[in-house]
Amino acid sequence: MSASAAATTVGVSSGSGSGVDAPALEMVGVSAAYGPYRALFDVSFAVPAGGITALIGSNGAGKSTVSRVASGLLATSTGTVWLDGRDVTGWPAYKMARIGMAHVPEGRGVFASLTVEENLKLTFRQRGGRRTVADSLERAYEVLPLLAGRRHQRGGTLSGGEQRILSLAKVLVVPPRILVADEISLGLAPLMTDVVYDGLRRINQAGTALLIVEQQVHRVLEIAENAVVLEHGSVAYQGPSPGAMGAVEHIMGARERAEARGGDEVETGRTDEVSGSNSEYDGQDNGESGT
Repeated sequence: MSASAAATTVGVSSGSGSGVDAPALEMVGVSAAYGPYRALFDVSFAVPAGGITALIGSNGAGKSTVSRVASGLLATSTGTVWLDGRDVTGWPAYKMARIGMAHVPEGRGVFASLTVEENLKLTFRQRGGRRTVADSLERAYEVLPLLAGRRHQRGGTLSGGEQRILSLAKVLVVPPRILVADEISLGLAPLMTDVVYDGLRRINQAGTALLIVEQQVHRVLEIAENAVVLEHGSVAYQGPSPGAMGAVEHIMGARERAEARGGDEVETGRTDEVSGSNSEYDGQDNGESGT
């Protein structure tokens, strides 16, 4: 049985719904490319309102490309993207942000030359207006005391984990409709990963739906109700989180059998990277270069 045969389409609708029952985010038949290099192939899945969905897959599977399409950083070739029941296909990122999309990209996502407090003020003023800044700062320092002790430190001098926490603080205090967190634990020490995931839980408890792009499969499945497994730019599984590991094991088993036969069952045209990397799952220290 192929990986695609294991796929399920639980939770994917036609994308035409609206109102309180509409998914926070939905993709229907989405394909995307970087110039001549096709990266996504007919991707369909939904993130329920207020829910947590894990997006997992090996390097080059298309995870970061999905996050870029979802937040308006990369246009679709075909298919539609829906946010809260509204067709936002082709919208630029700034317009998506105005109606409730937040994206914490792979990497640090802070202004290196600004202090922690200046980073926070800039975001809070933009999202809530000047009158909300003082209260928002107080709440941020209360929820994330680590930042309070570094409020006058420049963002570029923070550790990787501290910069991730600063990125999360920007959305924790002014919750968006949906947060796309791309490789949020990449390269972090276990203790700092715990802090980051605690922040994600708090954001979700405030009502924000989460799409967590992650290679640490077991970790993200601990908090996600639903999961999407990508392989070579296509959905190999979509459904409840407990079923995701079976899909991952099936994909890895197929690779091992192909290697044992000395063949290659991977379609070389379906890659999310020019380099075509095929690293294993749970690569804590490996990111998606070029995706």
